[in-house]
Amino acid sequence: MKWFDAEKGFGFVSRDDGGKDVFVHRDALPDGVEELAKGTKVEYSIIDTRRGVQAMGLHVVAAPQAGAAPASETPKRSPEELNSLLQDLIGVLEQQVMPPLSRGRRPDRKTGAKIAELLRAVAGDLE
Repeated sequence: MKWFDAEKGFGFVSRDDGGKDVFVHRDALPDGVEELAKGTKVEYSIIDTRRGVQAMGLHVVAAPQAGAAPASETPKRSPEELNSLLQDLIGVLEQQVMPPLSRGRRPDRKTGAKIAELLRAVAGDLE
């Protein structure tokens, strides 16, 4: 979530694909949710309206971590932790990504998004 103003009843969410931000109206929020904090991870469908793209059927995937340091300030993992993490990641790639690719298909979107997020996190530790 890029930002959401509960008083105004709308906000914008950044797209993972780098496209233009998506408008979010309070009507698209899940039942019982009045506002979303910056940094909240959400999934949603997009509809194209006269005014541009708009999020629909939004649901919260993960709330922002309170007091979390920005990525640039996050301490890097130790070599031992990184080694273990990479071994686990290789196993996940072999089980969930390689089989569909070997059959000429991509992994489903949800799996692909989760794997991409893991790869980005590990890449940050390798730099």
